[in-house]
Amino acid sequence: MSEDVAALDRTIETLTTRLLEWRVPSGHWEGRLASSALSTATATIALSLVHRHHEHDRLVRRGLEWLTANQNADGGWGDTTLSFSNLSTTVLCWAALSLGRPEGRPLQSDLVGASDLVGADLQVGPGKSDLVGADLQVGPGKHAVVERAERWLLSEIGDLSPVSLKEAILRRYGSDRTFAVPILTVLALAGKLGSGADGWRRVPQLPFELAACPHRWFRWMRLPVVSYALPALVGMGQVRHHHAPTRNPLLRPLRSALRARTATVAREMQPDSGGYLEAVPLTAFVVMSLISAGAARDAIVERGLGFLRASARPDGSWPIDTNLATWVTTLSVSALGDRHDGISPLSNDDRRRILRWLLHQQVSVEHPLTHAKPGGWAWTDLSGGVPDADDTAGALLALWELAGIEQVDAAMAGIRWLLDLQNSDGGIPTFCRGWGALPFDRSAPELTAHTLEAWNVWHAAVVVDLQRRMSRATTRAVAYLTQQQQSDGSWAPLWFGNQHVTGERNPTYGTARVVGALAAPLAGQCQAAEQSRRRGVTWLLSAQNDDGGWGGAAGAPSSLEETGLALHALCGEGVPPAGVVESIGRGTAWLVAATGQGRQAPATPIGLYFARLWYYEELYPLVLSLKGLVAARAVLTLTPS
Repeated sequence: MSEDVAALDRTIETLTTRLLEWRVPSGHWEGRLASSALSTATATIALSLVHRHHEHDRLVRRGLEWLTANQNADGGWGDTTLSFSNLSTTVLCWAALSLGRPEGRPLQSDLVGASDLVGADLQVGPGKSDLVGADLQVGPGKHAVVERAERWLLSEIGDLSPVSLKEAILRRYGSDRTFAVPILTVLALAGKLGSGADGWRRVPQLPFELAACPHRWFRWMRLPVVSYALPALVGMGQVRHHHAPTRNPLLRPLRSALRARTATVAREMQPDSGGYLEAVPLTAFVVMSLISAGAARDAIVERGLGFLRASARPDGSWPIDTNLATWVTTLSVSALGDRHDGISPLSNDDRRRILRWLLHQQVSVEHPLTHAKPGGWAWTDLSGGVPDADDTAGALLALWELAGIEQVDAAMAGIRWLLDLQNSDGGIPTFCRGWGALPFDRSAPELTAHTLEAWNVWHAAVVVDLQRRMSRATTRAVAYLTQQQQSDGSWAPLWFGNQHVTGERNPTYGTARVVGALAAPLAGQCQAAEQSRRRGVTWLLSAQNDDGGWGGAAGAPSSLEETGLALHALCGEGVPPAGVVESIGRGTAWLVAATGQGRQAPATPIGLYFARLWYYEELYPLVLSLKGLVAARAVLTLTPS
């Protein structure tokens, strides 16, 4: 046992050192998101449509080269280089190569200037000779990359006719048009849906004119896109109206009359960085749509292109988002604050710098995109971030760890923000209360659990009326969680998944987060909480793999992230029963070995970004392994062997 503890301590110390080394000069963490084939495809398409300077051509060429080099062996592309091929990313990469530099011909951006794009149909021919750049090294055949992609697509949807492409994309996303319409717009730009207005009529018309309504009406309108996608509603709606306006004699002039007003709304939502949500795909979709709709000189386009240029990586790729600085900083503070010896590896000066930075990130004005009230935190320190539940809860927990009651005023503002966000079902949504039924606007178990943890640590420190509000809200949140518990005892999260699990769900992540929250004293006052928590613990024990680790569910390959989460959840009930301790010991041994006693921390694509796009973050395995191992050490060294 002593040798095992020594190895565990070495692992904890090495992971701690490595995590501290990830800090940026200002003292917090920024992390690094995976490069994304989908982001790279959409950025190259947007940049290729307007000739401003040779930098565009260089970025497009390098982006296409990166896509070529990172095609999966089966011919498709996944969202990250570790992801399975999927329909959305593959059709976008296919379209990007179609709009690239054809043999013997310049980029379309060489052929026309911005002023020439007004009203232009930006399409290429359907022939194979138009599909791949001559200067790309794509293997034994010049067109091998596109041919492999088309074989993969044929195996997925049967044929590449416009009707089949449209039906396949709409089938993948159901009633949610947030991502389906942008993909179909790209296919229309690339000439894949047919020529002229007939091709564009295969792109569903988004009601962009509704963006001209007062924002307080949006929650009642049941829009076909989620709350964060209003800029896309405007951009995609306008380009469809431009190329194939409705035949309705009343609606057609109304839409035309509201183009300028809705563009102003989208302009007001655009952050200083130029990147909507700091997201490359969303920004690129808006930019390419407005260019094709005849608005290439609009300020939205100018600033959006600037964001895309600034976001490009040296290897030619783009990430899904600029960074998750607030999120990974609060996770890191939590992991470092759980030390078994009670001695923080952060100096007092470190803590002050992080605290100062974190307080600066609290949103102090109504947000122009979601119109969220002040008091919350976004996932990033950049201007494109939007306040959300998960990051606000994480910031509140970090504030308690860094300063405690000294920052009670900032904490109370964040607590009230979360209380006001709670839905009528008792759960906590991501951005906006009561927005609608689309997935990323609904309540989510892991967001609700994280909020419960934050309310719990601050409950005794705040004023009495806020304590009462939190107690009532906690009762409703626990009721929501018990209702959302699956028949097998698990919970499915919204923002995390696992590509090896049926339905791409990640019940390990969801269950670990909820089990930990239900163990908190404030939640434990609800009678249903303990029974629900025990069922969750039972599920976690049943999901442990034979190698000792956890994946997204039983049988899914074990990962550092999921094993660390499961360990931390199982260690949260004081002195666990013998069977739980044995499970913790096996999970700890797997993590110590899998990290090479902390020297390696390979990431797994378990993160789900907007529209269910996969990502991984290089800090996740470090942070979550460390948090799980520190909790496990406390249990294993205090429990009789």
